[in-house]
Amino acid sequence: MSKPRRGAKLRALYAGGHPTEKAKAIHRRFIHGPLPRVLPIAAVLQVRGRNSGKVIELPLAIIRIHGAWYLASMLEGTSNWVENVRAANGQARLLHGRWRDVSLVEVPTSERAPILKRYLVFAWSARAHFSINWRAPIEDFERIAPLHPVFRVDPQ
Repeated sequence: MSKPRRGAKLRALYAGGHPTEKAKAIHRRFIHGPLPRVLPIAAVLQVRGRNSGKVIELPLAIIRIHGAWYLASMLEGTSNWVENVRAANGQARLLHGRWRDVSLVEVPTSERAPILKRYLVFAWSARAHFSINWRAPIEDFERIAPLHPVFRVDPQ
């Protein structure tokens, strides 16, 4: 019997589009560890839950392109954090080196392709969740752009 591939293991952490208990444990270690303060692509997003009203924290990869910072959803469709950001009108806190209040502005679908392509260059674990290879031509990213919400990070 062959060993499961890394991509299959990563996808299994988000069965049904939601993090499993194992993924949540990984998130907790990441959030409370040193990486979001020192790793250039590591960030922690704090956003108010749209139903609970509680502050929710989750680790995300943050990338810089053309002088701006962006957060992208690795999962197709709408994930909880995306819905929470939309419900909060983009108001959030971000740990990227240090904590700061930010406004997250959703990027129009027509502008997402180059951001998603760059995102996959750096967010290695996210590659398993995309239906295309990170080396695919920009036209392929244009095709999947509606499936992956992207937000520009603006300071408040």
